[in-house]
Amino acid sequence: MKALIWHKNGTTEIVEKEIPEIKDERDAIVKVQLSSICTSDLHIIHGAVPRAIPETVLGHEFVGEIVKTGSAVKNLKSGDRVAANCETFCGECFFCKKGFINNCEKGGWELGCRIDGCQAEYVRVPFADTGLTKLPENVSYENALFIGDILSSGYFGAEMCEIQKGDTIAVIGAGPVGLCAMMCAKYSGANCVIAIDVDDSRLEIAKKENLADYFINPDKTDVEKEVKNLTHNRGADGVIECAGGKNTFEMSWKIARPNAIVGVVAMYEENQILPLPEMYGKNLTFKTGGVDAIHCKKLVDLISEGKISTDFLITHKVSLENIQKGYEIFQDKNCLKVAVTPCEG
Repeated sequence: MKALIWHKNGTTEIVEKEIPEIKDERDAIVKVQLSSICTSDLHIIHGAVPRAIPETVLGHEFVGEIVKTGSAVKNLKSGDRVAANCETFCGECFFCKKGFINNCEKGGWELGCRIDGCQAEYVRVPFADTGLTKLPENVSYENALFIGDILSSGYFGAEMCEIQKGDTIAVIGAGPVGLCAMMCAKYSGANCVIAIDVDDSRLEIAKKENLADYFINPDKTDVEKEVKNLTHNRGADGVIECAGGKNTFEMSWKIARPNAIVGVVAMYEENQILPLPEMYGKNLTFKTGGVDAIHCKKLVDLISEGKISTDFLITHKVSLENIQKGYEIFQDKNCLKVAVTPCEG
């Protein structure tokens, strides 16, 4: 089969590999029908993910059809259409039982990072019963492509902010995760969502899809002042930081009102500063971390019921043999997400 691997020198290569086999009784082998390229893949290639292992097949965002299951897989069978969770988790350890699945003692972020991922024709998924979600007939592969990663990330950000009905939520970053966070903030009861991004075209997407109510470009206006103007001089009730830029962490706590929650789902390539003397008295709560994508079944149901949709995120498609071109496209500001289809023919 064809697969895309990354090398320690920061390059990628399409190679021929053996189709994966069952290694553990809880494994499943999935034929990949659609995969995608994530900013996290770029972080790996750039050497910004220390736990990533070179020569590994990239990718953790995919949907497909099960072709084989291990003997201990109980809830899935060959032929099932499934969406994959970006996290590998056993469901039984201390952290899994608490719902902190990205801290699983036997897993975490494995696919495309420490074990072969989905930018290939087939992929082995450990702990298949927990890591794969069966799709109902009315949910297509395109509908479900982002459930286990960026949609879960956006939902995680909204969940961290403990949104109350009527809240004003600011979302920093109108990329795919930020747009999903806006969508999930609205679903969670936010009365007002403020979209913040330096790219006007991304803000236009948020406006077109009715994901936010106010739109701020930090290159054109004073964000802190504008947010205060929109919130009776208080600041946002919650802030979801999805950008991971050089100054976006600082922005997140500055635009938050006193006693607000700042939820950080962004992945940074540089250390961030927590200036406690400056923020003393704001009584902020910070929540950070990799996505705990524990709600995949709920997100599938919401898509099935027509309550949320991420279809608009697919702006480009390439076939697997052209995936390196897809990486180039993905880094263009006019691209939201690239869907990678099976090899032609």
